[in-house]
Amino acid sequence: MKDRAHLIMHNNSRDTGVPVASIDDSLGTKLLPFVLSVIAGSVDVISFVGLGGLFTAHITGNLVILAAHVVSGGDAPLAVILSVPVFMVMLALTRLLVAGFEAIDLASLRPLLLLQFLLLTGFLVLCVAAGPHIDPNAANAILAGMLGVSAMAVQNALPQISLTGAPSTAVMTTNVTHFMIDLGEMLLGRDPKQGSQRAAPSEAHLAADRRLHRRLRPRCSV
Repeated sequence: MKDRAHLIMHNNSRDTGVPVASIDDSLGTKLLPFVLSVIAGSVDVISFVGLGGLFTAHITGNLVILAAHVVSGGDAPLAVILSVPVFMVMLALTRLLVAGFEAIDLASLRPLLLLQFLLLTGFLVLCVAAGPHIDPNAANAILAGMLGVSAMAVQNALPQISLTGAPSTAVMTTNVTHFMIDLGEMLLGRDPKQGSQRAAPSEAHLAADRRLHRRLRPRCSV
């Protein structure tokens, strides 16, 4: 897994000219996934309890709530309806922002962490200003929820494009799935690392991705 992370980091650095941080770079990057996981869990609990059942990190939970309201014939909260498209748009904007950083040879890890911090600060300020009896359907509550959703979108994108080798920090089902698959491999007497190596991209696939990236870059810049 470590070899795969360094391989991806090497190819990303070669394509863009900007080094992509690896989870093995320092103690800080090793601890970062733990800190981000705590943040995601805390924000999700705060929004669910304080904003009328809104999930900010576990966005698929909002789809379940929407489906339940549709089946029961009830009115779904506006924040729940907006959460999915806001999450998707913020993911796309984050990727475009990282592309801008790459264009000026700037590593994206710290700017994305700063962006997430600012979004979470806005989320905190609005929630505290609204007081303990906030109306989930009020404009300030909806805005606070969307800031939380946006912050979690940035955090979801961060391990994918700015920190190689990092596990998911906002969707724990992915990590649980990997853990149980590795456990199954061990019970079968196999090496879990072999499964990771089978899933690793080949050099041919990485080369094809680089060629596609070079072809699309002029179009994206227009």
